[in-house]
Amino acid sequence: MKLRDIATVLNAKVTCGVDKLDEEIGMGYSSDLMSDVLTLDTDNLILITGLVNLQCIRTAEMADIRAIVFVRNKKASDQMLELACENGMCILESPFSLFKSSGLLFQAGLNPIY
Repeated sequence: MKLRDIATVLNAKVTCGVDKLDEEIGMGYSSDLMSDVLTLDTDNLILITGLVNLQCIRTAEMADIRAIVFVRNKKASDQMLELACENGMCILESPFSLFKSSGLLFQAGLNPIY
């Protein structure tokens, strides 16, 4: 599924990485626990989370995650967006809950990790 399609399904605003919207994403993972994110060993993944802080961006960088959806109308800070853009990430902000976002993406065909 293309990032552009993910943004449409989640009614999300793209705040960083507009140039990445045609990239394909193979799987999604929803978590607010960054320690769980660090255990993942997969490529082509989008992280869906309600945790909005610099640690989230740094964790995604370490896990080679190139796209993040922040849910529940949470907004990334300027510092977060700067770090994400420096690392070539795409950041989306959705008004939906973590549960609804995950369900909508699954229904639209995005695969879970497990």
